[in-house]
Amino acid sequence: MSFIVRTVARTADGRDIVRPKSFDKAELSIGRSPSSDIHLPDLAVALNHAVIRTAAGGAVEIVATAGMPFLVDGKSTEHERFSASPGANIRIGSHSLSVEPGEGDEKGAVVITVERVGAISNASEEKEEARVFSLASVLPSRRIMAWAGVLLVLAIFLAWPLVSIHTQPTDNSRKVAFHADELWTSGKLSQVHRSLENNCQACHVKAGESVRDTACVACHTKVHDHADKAKLLEAKGSPGIVDGTKQFVGGIFGIQPGRCVECHTEHQGQTAMPVTDERFCTNCHEDMSKRIDTALKDAADFGEHHPQFEPTIRFAGPNGVPSFRRVSLDANPKEDNGLKFPHDLHLSTTNGVAQMAKTLGKAEGYGAPLDCANCHTRDATGSSFVAVKMEPACGACHSLAFDQVGGTIRTLRHGDPAQVVADIRAFYRAGAPRNPALQGMDRRRPGDFASAAQRASFAQTSAMHIGNADQAIRAVFSKGGACFDCHTVRATGNPTTPFAVTPVALSRRYMMKGWFDHAAHDTESCASCHAVKGSKLASDVNLPKLAKCQECHGGQDAHKEVPSACAMCHDYHRNDFAPLMVRDNRARGKAVEHIREKALKQAGTGI
Repeated sequence: MSFIVRTVARTADGRDIVRPKSFDKAELSIGRSPSSDIHLPDLAVALNHAVIRTAAGGAVEIVATAGMPFLVDGKSTEHERFSASPGANIRIGSHSLSVEPGEGDEKGAVVITVERVGAISNASEEKEEARVFSLASVLPSRRIMAWAGVLLVLAIFLAWPLVSIHTQPTDNSRKVAFHADELWTSGKLSQVHRSLENNCQACHVKAGESVRDTACVACHTKVHDHADKAKLLEAKGSPGIVDGTKQFVGGIFGIQPGRCVECHTEHQGQTAMPVTDERFCTNCHEDMSKRIDTALKDAADFGEHHPQFEPTIRFAGPNGVPSFRRVSLDANPKEDNGLKFPHDLHLSTTNGVAQMAKTLGKAEGYGAPLDCANCHTRDATGSSFVAVKMEPACGACHSLAFDQVGGTIRTLRHGDPAQVVADIRAFYRAGAPRNPALQGMDRRRPGDFASAAQRASFAQTSAMHIGNADQAIRAVFSKGGACFDCHTVRATGNPTTPFAVTPVALSRRYMMKGWFDHAAHDTESCASCHAVKGSKLASDVNLPKLAKCQECHGGQDAHKEVPSACAMCHDYHRNDFAPLMVRDNRARGKAVEHIREKALKQAGTGI
């Protein structure tokens, strides 16, 4: 048997409003609790006052659950059973519950009509129930309290900080204590600005005025901005209605777009300043060529939308003056560095070079076929490499020794053609009592000048080809000579210095608009990125192309690849230092220590 509860309410003009609700269950709860099936909002009613349920034979049973009686047909009781037909009248507090059988469509159900028939206990109106436990009668009115709260907030959080600002000294002599203007602070300063915690006026120069760029550049004097503000605004394009409105309102208060604080937000906590989000860059660079006239290529996500790398390449210019320009790696550019050096020959594992490296042995730092580390050495930062020098990197095989006086080996002066010519002329002017080793392409270790086989070879060379100083000089600077096969040699027409060597100019940094950190790639081999094993010319630009980098690196939100935002390789403020994202002092310190330990071990000193 189910129940239908009809709750009757009366309007101000006396009309009845009946709200029926059906319950398809055999028992209903009655009480003041909002969760009760029959809710009676009256303090005279317990939270869970009683239950009413159907019984056998078409009877209805009501039972008190809180130990409080109720009236059934005028009789006080805590438990009563009666027939659903004709029903009964139940009185609980100020409410009447009329129980009767359903008719028509409601036949078979028990209909309970709930109606308030008396005043609610302790109150004459329903709305006064909330005031029974209220302090409204002893407090000021809500209007008075609201105005008092507004004035209190203005006094504490506006007037007091303003007074504190105007009464504090403008220099850094403010006492370390609580000051009312700290109520406006949204958080602690970042780590780089912690020293300014007690010197608000360093940035907030004027009270009530936002931070100006002049306050920033007062300390950051060597910042090279990305571009002028007018060009930045043009590159960003139309700001739209929302941003345009913000710019207009900001202009009224002297706040112009492109300020330092738009990117370098402060009071975000005692942490390092966050790395610039990739979207900050792509807002301009994604389709910039459509908005302004620029030679820059559009760029967005590194993994999906980034132009090919364009390193700065050295080219031969008129009158020997070199020129530099950026060239895409897709064009496979050749650089003019003045050097003849075949990487493939020196990195072979089977040819004569490899065999000589094995012959030299571990005592000389070799003992195996050559690899990149035999010539290229990391710099102190670990991010790049020092310039290759002939003596330590090449001299083990390419000796410049030409004479021996007692136990001293005389060598030609590398890098100074005029001195080489002078030394040879001086050698012959002295009578040349010894056989000189000037046919310099015989590969030998420095100090092994006087072996018997070499003496015989040099004597034959001297007798057949080098009869005087001019012939010896010509032999050194010609094909097969000590200088020719590695350097670009040209005749000068000057009898005093008949030959000149093109100076070697090796680029230490190709990506002038970006940054690459070798220290972060220690787990990779050089050949995994640089295709040097197939390079036959020193003019080859053996830099990895974009596709090679994309094998490991994706965009900022990449999942499979290494997430690589713009700030990993580029810095907004252009300078010669690494971008903020890779400028980690602790990591850099570890890299430097690693390089130092490695160098000491190679030198045989240990740690």
